[in-house]
Formats: sequence, C-alpha cells, structure tokens
Amino acid sequence: MSRAGNSDQLKLVRRYRELVGDYESLDKRIDDLIMRHDGGAESMSEADFQTYRELARRRTELQNEMRLLEQQLEIDAGLDDD
Repeated sequence: MSRAGNSDQLKLVRRYRELVGDYESLDKRIDDLIMRHDGGAESMSEADFQTYRELARRRTELQNEMRLLEQQLEIDAGLDDD
C-alpha cells in the first residue's frame, strides 16, 4: 500500500475510534437517563423523553457512520444493536 493509502487508512481508523468513543459516551448518557427513571422511558417527563429520543437518534447516526467505516476498513466490530 502506498504512503497516501496508509495515510487514508490511518485517518479512517482515527475517525472510527473517535466515533466509538462518541457512541459509548452517548450510550452511557442514555443508560443513566433510563436508570434515573426506574429502567424505562414510561415514567420520564416530556423533557426527559425528548432528551432520550434525541440522544438515541444521535447514537443511531453514529452507529450508521461506524458501520460505513467498518465496511471501508473491512472490519467487523460486532457492536450490539440498541
């Protein structure tokens, strides 16, 4: 692989790692929010429920971007679907 190819791959790997960290952070925030409401969204206030939905939407977007990078990098990260 050429230097440019290695550089491109390295950029993809760095971006992937960044996405994984962001995904894990959002996932923890979602878990914390759910746990503050006895493990479910049913008892959330409207504001907390909207926060929950926004965090979940952002997490899904990150997961989709991660999957695209996994295909480019030809890796299988094996993340669980949430």
